[in-house]
Amino acid sequence: MRAGGMRHRVQIQAPAGTQDALGQPDPADWSTIATVWADVGSLSGRERIKAQATLHEVTHLVLIRYQAQFADPLAMTKNRILYGARVFNIHASIDADERHESLQLSCSEGMNNG
Repeated sequence: MRAGGMRHRVQIQAPAGTQDALGQPDPADWSTIATVWADVGSLSGRERIKAQATLHEVTHLVLIRYQAQFADPLAMTKNRILYGARVFNIHASIDADERHESLQLSCSEGMNNG
């Protein structure tokens, strides 16, 4: 893997675990668990109508260096990526060829705010 391709600085965030006044998890409260270099690439975009509102979604592939803490695909789907002011929801974490060199994070942007 070439280091020059990883030119974007992103934050990986997890739900902070705080609760609102009713004791429910606060969906707006996130904490940064890591700041890493990444290669962010767009894959596709789509538009759909839901409840009479037009929603836009762009899918991305975010490539980061392998870290064991981010290799669990189920745990990573609870997290999100913050890239500047943009929020990417993580759908999968893939260790290509099980070589422990890089992780491919399949993400979407636009349907919600993490």
